[in-house]
Amino acid sequence: MQLHQRVARSRAALIGSVSLALLAIACRESGNDASPSAPPVSPAQRAAIADTLRRAIASAYDFSRPGVVPRLMALYPDSGPVVSAAAGRVVTSRAALQGQIQHFWEAVGQNMREPRWVWGDTHVEVLSPSAAVLTATYTIPHRTPAGAPHVIGGAWTAVFERRGRKWVIVQEHLSDTPQQPAAAQSQ
Repeated sequence: MQLHQRVARSRAALIGSVSLALLAIACRESGNDASPSAPPVSPAQRAAIADTLRRAIASAYDFSRPGVVPRLMALYPDSGPVVSAAAGRVVTSRAALQGQIQHFWEAVGQNMREPRWVWGDTHVEVLSPSAAVLTATYTIPHRTPAGAPHVIGGAWTAVFERRGRKWVIVQEHLSDTPQQPAAAQSQ
């Protein structure tokens, strides 16, 4: 697939995610909550939901413990659609997403030495008692298999839905921070 096609698909996925979030926010702001029967969310509930989501992602992305792929997959619903846009691709099923996460872990993740997932700016917008959007930046400082220091990172937006007692990601978009030349990284 040509670069402009991949960029167009990635842009379309991001626009879809952002449009969904903005529509929900606009409905709430205008007093027409996306789900008319949903009760309003108090400041305390907003804080609790944001804290729950931050703890869930911090636990799932803890690379110091074994079982990274199952922990990451636990963030997503067990059934139904899930849309994920990353690395210029869009997948729409749990199985395809698991394949991409497994591939990342086997090709990149398990080859990192002493990786630490570091969350940067994290913003949570609670849309209703059962919907929230989390946007965050992250870096993963680590050492290459040869021992050289290296950092990868990016930004992530995830739309969470509460299903029963569990919050799951139903749509997400990840964008990688552009890599700098090796000379720029060592300065």
